[in-house]
Amino acid sequence: MLKYIADRDHYTEVLARCEGVKHDLWIGTADLKDLYVGTQAASLRKGSEPVEPFLAVLDRLLRRGVDIRLLHAKEPGDNFREDFDRYPGLWTRLERRLCPRVHFKIMVFDCAVAYIGSANLTGAGIGMKGEGNRNFEAGILTDEPALVDAAADHLDSVWQGLHCRSCKRKDFCGDRISQ
Repeated sequence: MLKYIADRDHYTEVLARCEGVKHDLWIGTADLKDLYVGTQAASLRKGSEPVEPFLAVLDRLLRRGVDIRLLHAKEPGDNFREDFDRYPGLWTRLERRLCPRVHFKIMVFDCAVAYIGSANLTGAGIGMKGEGNRNFEAGILTDEPALVDAAADHLDSVWQGLHCRSCKRKDFCGDRISQ
């Protein structure tokens, strides 16, 4: 599979894939905000789709034993932190690292499928925002082994701190991965 992903397809085909992960979910994003997703739960409000923070999805995955790596460029805002605090399982089980040089947007699902594109982990980027409110985004979703491996290796090299020694942006790095 090698599929072009545009605009709302980021939500319906990429973000929705997270729920089905069985072992590993790796996410690399520059920006991270209080992203919301639709939920299967019954709605208490007539005519509106029930929603929950994407962090609830991550919390469920962690409770199922999925290993999750979240690599992002900067600390998210207050709304994200408030949602984060509602899921204590994230505090101890979510692997999270910061690197101010991260600008790629990569998601790797069970080391078998990868998304490589422009969408940040935000409502307007990959979330459920309506057509008039979402960003114009583009990317690919693939299970081609060479592309999946390349994306995973790229994310992993930053995760492991392989670039830290030669990085010239250390003054902007509040939580160094490696010295």
